Amino acid sequence: MPFIPHTDQEVREMLEAIGVDGIEDLFEEIPADLRCVELKSIPPAMSELEASQLMAGRARQDGQPACFLGGGAYDHHIPAAVWQITTRGEFYSAYTPYQAEASQGTLQLLYEFQSMMTALMGMDVSNASLYDGASALAEALLMAVRANRKSKSRRILVPRSLHPSYRKVAGNILKNQGIELVELPFDPEGGHTDIGALEPYDGEDIAALVIPQPNYFGVLEDVDALTGWGRRNKAMTVAVVNPLAMSILSPPGEWGGEGVDICCGEGQPLGAPLSSGGPYFGFLCCRQGIVRQMPGRIIGRTLDQDGNRGFTLTLQAREQHIRRSKATSNICTNQGLMVTAATIHMALLGAEGLERTAAACHANTSDLVARLSSLTGVSPRFSRPVFHERLMSLPVAADDVLRALAAHNILGGLDISGDYPELGRAILICATEKRTVGEIESFVEKLARVIELQGGVPCQLQPKES
Repeated sequence: MPFIPHTDQEVREMLEAIGVDGIEDLFEEIPADLRCVELKSIPPAMSELEASQLMAGRARQDGQPACFLGGGAYDHHIPAAVWQITTRGEFYSAYTPYQAEASQGTLQLLYEFQSMMTALMGMDVSNASLYDGASALAEALLMAVRANRKSKSRRILVPRSLHPSYRKVAGNILKNQGIELVELPFDPEGGHTDIGALEPYDGEDIAALVIPQPNYFGVLEDVDALTGWGRRNKAMTVAVVNPLAMSILSPPGEWGGEGVDICCGEGQPLGAPLSSGGPYFGFLCCRQGIVRQMPGRIIGRTLDQDGNRGFTLTLQAREQHIRRSKATSNICTNQGLMVTAATIHMALLGAEGLERTAAACHANTSDLVARLSSLTGVSPRFSRPVFHERLMSLPVAADDVLRALAAHNILGGLDISGDYPELGRAILICATEKRTVGEIESFVEKLARVIELQGGVPCQLQPKES
């Protein structure tokens, strides 16, 4: 909405109507010593043209680096139509659709989003989004504890191979609610959670088991075995997945034959750009039997009194979000604008488009890993299959390597030593469908040079096979 300032005449009429002489009189209750003095450090005002030129110049200083970062946020191609439609006034300024009679367009879009997510995840029900993937996991675990009425322990098994930020967020939210997160180790060779790590908990009272797919290292977990263990031990199973990966991998609703109980994750790969860390959105799906425990908004399709199709919020009263301890959530909201973009993105790409994108990402990452592995001292860290990203061991310190690559306009991956010091000098790399052959070759060449300068063994580049 454009800003339209009041004219001097309008200001005078307003002051006369309320019976004061000037604007300052409206603030007379504020003591003089608390008021701001002249703001001497504020620069002179700029015109719109000058401000645009200044910000464009600052943006150019950031450059346009080739991004090989992953770890939960990915540089995917987003069709131009996605945000052209998303930022239309009808969507851009829409409020939470409590009044169905005035919000049919928004409600229908959210219903379509839910339908797409349940199809992608193989689940029965989806809500209409949460803050982000990490808080979605926290909500899913709270939901699992409520839904598992047979469990009294309030203990949840969480693989150490799960995203570190997700584990931290879940821990911060759950620790004051008497819920214990028990860490499961990952296999040092495969990078996955071996079923043997669950043996000490056989027959014990466990409220829930978290199953990432792929995990933080990009490694594919043995989801069928893990889901089966959870079901045999009467633990709720909570999947944390990359939605793009689900277009080519078995969906959570099919794991272990009967599927998981709850599925959640970060929706950023579905049309949300990398934008200084957000905003993103979390998704949450579940099986029908526990839908009453689902937090967030759920849209239902119905018929009005004339028999016409209509959409409305369902299964939850508006007031449930202020019922304190009896509410299904006290921390969730919907990220409606991000969900709008995701719905349009999935509609444009369709099932085939998502599959092609996922396959292109996997092919690029495989190509990058193969090329990097030709460098002396550089090798993949784990032996199991991966999707999207891979952990690579280096012969020199990772932080120095990444800093040098950044100077060459290459975002070369994530240094994981802070969260996984036992893995030594290693970086997590990712190559989405946007990375070109030239960018991959440039990364390999620059990394070879950087390693040599950092004191590593000189690398002999192997020519790329045609």
